[in-house]
Amino acid sequence: MPRIGQNIYKRSDGRWEGRLKIGNRSGRTLYKSVYAKSYSDVKRKLDEVKLDSKSAEKNEINNQILFEDVVKNWLRDRSDELKPSTINRYEYLLEKYVYRFFAGKFLSEITTKDAEEMVSALSSEGGKTNNGLSSSTIQSIVSLLGSLGKYAVKCGYSVNFRSDSFSLKHQRKDIRVFSEREERILIEELKRSPNLTSLGIMICLFTGIRVGELCALKWDKIDLREKTMKIDATMQRIRSKDSDKSKTKVIFGPPKSESSNRVIPLPDFLIRELKKYYTENAFVLTGLEDKYIEPRTMQYRFKKILARCQIPDANFHATRHTFATRCIELGFDVKSLSEILGHSNVTITLNKYVHPTMSHKAANMEKLSKYNLLTTASPHAVVFLP
Repeated sequence: MPRIGQNIYKRSDGRWEGRLKIGNRSGRTLYKSVYAKSYSDVKRKLDEVKLDSKSAEKNEINNQILFEDVVKNWLRDRSDELKPSTINRYEYLLEKYVYRFFAGKFLSEITTKDAEEMVSALSSEGGKTNNGLSSSTIQSIVSLLGSLGKYAVKCGYSVNFRSDSFSLKHQRKDIRVFSEREERILIEELKRSPNLTSLGIMICLFTGIRVGELCALKWDKIDLREKTMKIDATMQRIRSKDSDKSKTKVIFGPPKSESSNRVIPLPDFLIRELKKYYTENAFVLTGLEDKYIEPRTMQYRFKKILARCQIPDANFHATRHTFATRCIELGFDVKSLSEILGHSNVTITLNKYVHPTMSHKAANMEKLSKYNLLTTASPHAVVFLP
């Protein structure tokens, strides 16, 4: 006689049988039966089948989640820890480059080979695609996929690709640094046309701050008595999701990284220039409390000044590169320079921003002249000259 509430009953041959619904096929309900000599053994076997069935059902669900749905979950869950500009950057990379390869595919369908083929399609010799995609952008896409994959695994989704297996060619990009002559001409032009724009460019040339940090800078962050400047904000223009407004918007936020929050000592000659324009609580670039200048405007003005000086074109970021290079040439210790630039370690400073000029290299090579390899004492002797 069957137990109440259980699909378990005793057969005529003395064994116990349990039945469990496991699915449907072609409109028919499918069952699985288990057998044992006792009721308790059958019940234990049914419980095991239930667990296996739930696990299989979960795996089926996880295998049927679309790539873009995982992305949405990932961005939503990380929205509290990531800056809006970072999320904006991720969305841009996904929409412009990644979705055309993986949109409409289940996450479990995407293999390492698929991801490698995507990278290959975006890459070419020299680190550029026909669309001008840089190797650093490709690296950002690979890192994005790696973070997404880790998140998916953590959520229990089936992931069949590995981003750490990609082989990327890293080619160092030529970075524009003004020569001493170009910098001298530029400074002379800034002095001839004294205004807040010229002051802003001067600040960047002698502190190395980024253009976004300059645009967000207010006078209350500059202590003229202590001769310091506090950097704790930056300005960016990002894509806007508001359909009834413009496609982009300006946002204020913390600097690029935690180490970018910093206090920079200011030299006396720069303090003298700053005192001429000080306006309490105002933006440095406008002298007004409620009006600012955004990075792309400063970029435009900077290029106009370079053209007026007949200096070859350069990005505003060249002021930062030039500052770091001049500091090294003047004998700054790298640790101090690294902290002034807001880097997390000195390796970044040395590898990315310090670019010795040819004249500096020549001066170092000239130090070899203290060795005189020509001597009559011995063809193999080395004589050290005082």
